Amino acid sequence: MPFVIRSFGTALPKHTARQDQASDHAKRFVRLTRQRERTLQAVYRRTQIQTRSSVLFEEADPKSELESFYPRACGESISGPGTAARMKRYASESPKLAEQAARKALDRSGVTPSAVAQLITVSCTGFFAPGVDVHLIDQLGLSPSIGRTQIGFMGCHGALNGLRVARAFSESSPGSVTLLCATEICSLHFQYGWDPDSIVSNAIFADGAAALICSSQDNADGCWTLLDCSSRIVPGEQDVMTWSIGDNGFRMTLSARLPHIIERELPAFLNAWLESLGFAVSEIRSWAVHPGGPRILDAVESCLSLPNSALTTSRDIFRRHGNMSSPTILFILEQLRRENASGPCVALGFGPGLAIECALLI
Repeated sequence: MPFVIRSFGTALPKHTARQDQASDHAKRFVRLTRQRERTLQAVYRRTQIQTRSSVLFEEADPKSELESFYPRACGESISGPGTAARMKRYASESPKLAEQAARKALDRSGVTPSAVAQLITVSCTGFFAPGVDVHLIDQLGLSPSIGRTQIGFMGCHGALNGLRVARAFSESSPGSVTLLCATEICSLHFQYGWDPDSIVSNAIFADGAAALICSSQDNADGCWTLLDCSSRIVPGEQDVMTWSIGDNGFRMTLSARLPHIIERELPAFLNAWLESLGFAVSEIRSWAVHPGGPRILDAVESCLSLPNSALTTSRDIFRRHGNMSSPTILFILEQLRRENASGPCVALGFGPGLAIECALLI
């Protein structure tokens, strides 16, 4: 039987900030000179993001809550809240956001909670136990005997890794239903200091959650059907993108070489994979490319010779929500489905490794 995505659910924190507001917030993380302030504003403007959501924007004035969590830098040695404080906030915020997304996906699927056999949770921005999975079981009425799998620290393509696991569960137990939920609180890892990687990361990342219900079934009308997944680690490029745990949150490094590596490595890999499935790039009608940033999308569009409209949905999600890490690809797939986008569709993401993850849906 085909493996299908039966429904999606997405969730965002209650409040958002415009990118120009976020640029003002970012000034508290560094000691600014006039030149640094101009550079900071230019970095935020070039992202092309309009709004981002954060669990730290709790008040009518988002600035007040952000400032209570992130004290203003008064010296070059100030590094902000410690990792323990950030994880405490993650443990209080992530279950609520995950529950909203998962509840929507369940309600839209028509599946009763007790019928869900497997629960897959995805996150790279926090750890605690008992975790989000146990919260979802308690609050959604899932079976206490449900299978639980955590996809951790895989980065922006984590939801695609989760889809592969869900498909494997379905193949081993045809007809079983899986709930996959990706939740990220990226704004808990804003970094202090005048460091290019930190400035770019602070400028693009945001919070969100997305969930889906999937299973194998004969009737796939109106649903995405997953045909195959593929993965490739690019040799010798492990330092291009990294994600590590520090004393003051999690820290990302992102090389400016990344778009060039994508342009060099992606076409041969993707063409060979699609050819093995009987497809060509020219036959792909929809694209769900994770928007790691405008230059990433530009690189994919250029190296695959895609039409200008191919990545419109990816750019739209990025413009409205920023980079929410793993849930972002599910936001894109949901919007494509809502717009009745044609298949076949390629979902594509990049992560530490350097890893390329992709899925083919029709």
